Amino acid sequence: MASLSSRDYPLGPGPPEPVPRPVMYQSWNRITFLHWRYDPAAVRPLVPQELELDLADGAAWVGLTPFLMENFRLPGMPVLPWFSRFPETNLRTYVWGPDGRRGVWFFSLDCTRLVAVAGGRLLYFQPYWWSKLSIERAGGRFRYRGHRRSLSAPGYEAVIDVGELYSAEELGELDHFLTARWVLYPLYGGRAASAQVEHPPWALWRARVVSLKQDMTTRLGLPPPEGDPVVHYSEGVDTRIGPPRLIRR
Repeated sequence: MASLSSRDYPLGPGPPEPVPRPVMYQSWNRITFLHWRYDPAAVRPLVPQELELDLADGAAWVGLTPFLMENFRLPGMPVLPWFSRFPETNLRTYVWGPDGRRGVWFFSLDCTRLVAVAGGRLLYFQPYWWSKLSIERAGGRFRYRGHRRSLSAPGYEAVIDVGELYSAEELGELDHFLTARWVLYPLYGGRAASAQVEHPPWALWRARVVSLKQDMTTRLGLPPPEGDPVVHYSEGVDTRIGPPRLIRR
């Protein structure tokens, strides 16, 4: 069982705060969470000093999360078949923000829609990349593939078998630590900002890696992961995303 930091901001299965006026709606579907333990000293140089690493069991955790984005729209905008549906993959770790909340620091976000890349970079100052990604499903087996258009390296290819649904009683602190995150932290000109996310609790399935090749972590500057990743799968959630706001000190 993970030993979590002793601050007040909770990591329960549901959001601690609502998003009353979302600026975006998204569905994150067919998502697999792949997480590796890392020595905090290896991750610390890759995260801005304004943010503190959020540790579980004394380790920093780095996650590779491929998924299918669906129903992407802005308020008052309809869901458009081509525009609103595309694969995305992010590489991330977990942090405490200067506002005392727990959240996500994204090392990279890859997606197949150039307009989403431009919007994510301009509005949320997030490191989006225009990439070639695919998700294939055959029963309970998923194959995720991706590589950046600007790079010749393979990026990643993961084959995952999905098993049974966890009951709420079976999920522990580490499961919530790795999946239940409600704040993302961008930097605006060196100043930390935050954006709130709201969605229902994840329904998580057991999953295992059949095969996995990836260079995402080593390209970032991390050492190769040691051991098999911790794996979770979910059919997805509908999200409400708030605007980025500068954090006042």
